Amino acid sequence: MTENGSPTPWGLVVGSSSGFGAAVSLELARSGLNVLGVHFDRRQNMPQVEKVIEAIRETGRAVHFFNINAADPGKRAEVLNQAQAHWEKAGGKHFVKVLLHSVAFGSLKPYLTESADEELTQQQMDMTVDVMGNNLVYWVQDLFRRKMLGQGSRIYCMTSAGGHSVIPNYGAVSAAKAVMESHIRQLAYELMPHGITANAIQAGITVTAASSKIPGIEKLAEFAKMRNPGGRLTTPDDVAQAITALMSDKTHWLTGNVIRVDGGEDIVT
Repeated sequence: MTENGSPTPWGLVVGSSSGFGAAVSLELARSGLNVLGVHFDRRQNMPQVEKVIEAIRETGRAVHFFNINAADPGKRAEVLNQAQAHWEKAGGKHFVKVLLHSVAFGSLKPYLTESADEELTQQQMDMTVDVMGNNLVYWVQDLFRRKMLGQGSRIYCMTSAGGHSVIPNYGAVSAAKAVMESHIRQLAYELMPHGITANAIQAGITVTAASSKIPGIEKLAEFAKMRNPGGRLTTPDDVAQAITALMSDKTHWLTGNVIRVDGGEDIVT
């Protein structure tokens, strides 16, 4: 419980070990939230994950990271079971103040090539749209059913300009982003009576471990920097600071939007 007796707020970041997710996890902790992080990393990446966890601990907030497949319903249930068990042991009331879905896991293949072996398959399309798009809904459903969300909870997901424009080899991810934005609108509509908001965050071109896998990212980044009125690329910290500002209770009427955090990049043709 907080000092005034109100429920203890937590951040739940799905995709918490690097990029936007890591930056948001740390900024939420700096802003007074305890942090639940969900990530999917191999052993060689764990030293970097431990650095993120230690940075959060240094803020004085509680932190629990779970290395699981966020798209696995059984693993999702295990995470939420453990979170609720921790809350019960700690005593008092707890709730997820901020849920961020920031999973970057999908196929970056073209739709059409001369060789069928090199083009996007149905399985790859289905996986990309499900993991990066539909998965948000399943996390929200479970949290809502367990009453882990409440009045004042804020739901965010990461989208991009690729959700409404063409980037080479980004077709399946673009479809997933468009699907996610549609889900945000529906969630905003259904959750508003409960005092819960849902918004998508459209970041500008940002160099992260995930975006570095996009073919031609160097040229995309160079072009984005040239046209951005701010004269630079977007950083994960830009997004983290925006989300912590937007989680204020004063934004209770702000829902169902795609909010650009890009320094004006997307308004320049």
